Amino acid sequence: MTSTMSGPAAERLRKIAEAVREAGRLSVAELAELTETSEMTIRRDLEVLAEQGVIERYRGGARSLLLRGEEPPFALRAQDGTEAKRRIAAAVSALLADGESVVLDSGTTCLEVARAVEHRRLTVMPLSLHAANSLAGAADVRLLLPGGEPRPGELALTGPLTEASLASLRFDTAVIGCCGLTSADGLTAYDLADAAVKRAAVRAARRVVAVADAAKFSRTALAFVAAAGSLDVIVTDGSAPAEEIAAFRSAGVTVTTV
Repeated sequence: MTSTMSGPAAERLRKIAEAVREAGRLSVAELAELTETSEMTIRRDLEVLAEQGVIERYRGGARSLLLRGEEPPFALRAQDGTEAKRRIAAAVSALLADGESVVLDSGTTCLEVARAVEHRRLTVMPLSLHAANSLAGAADVRLLLPGGEPRPGELALTGPLTEASLASLRFDTAVIGCCGLTSADGLTAYDLADAAVKRAAVRAARRVVAVADAAKFSRTALAFVAAAGSLDVIVTDGSAPAEEIAAFRSAGVTVTTV
């Protein structure tokens, strides 16, 4: 059921999940009013979110299972803003020259990048099993796999084995995802272990390309990854806030909007 949700349905799920997380709990009637849909539709949506571990249902409503500083599950994020993520991924692919070595971060946007480069002649080290699986059958891609421990659901590789793999290599480009991205606080992540791997990837690359949809510019997560000025390129969608784009450009970062 979750895999087929896209467009308005995916946007509605995201809106419900965020509203319940902010409020702690909301009734079906309140959510129906918020999303301008029927209570029957809301009940179906709550079933989907309950299966994903985002909310817990009770008679007449739902309570959040996510704390304010926690990242929504991969399955929910994968449905959100897919068209924008695909445009971002296509722009990242265009930045890469044939023959480049690329370390590719975890996350839903980076998974779209993996799909966009499947037919490119590149050396790629993906930092998630989702991206590794996507690239496994790519005939022209030289696939390098790091060690590490996959996080449940996310399947991002973390830990000392992942960091050691990155420390032993030097890449032309690191494509880094994020949970938050602001000119003041830089690039941030919710998970401490994931942030450590991101920092190792940044250190291992000559060029750092950050990928972020517009929503990321309104967030600062707990774990610091990289300062604004240490990024070379940001690829985002056209609805990213103009003041943030201007601030990044003032810091010497090339910002591409798609």
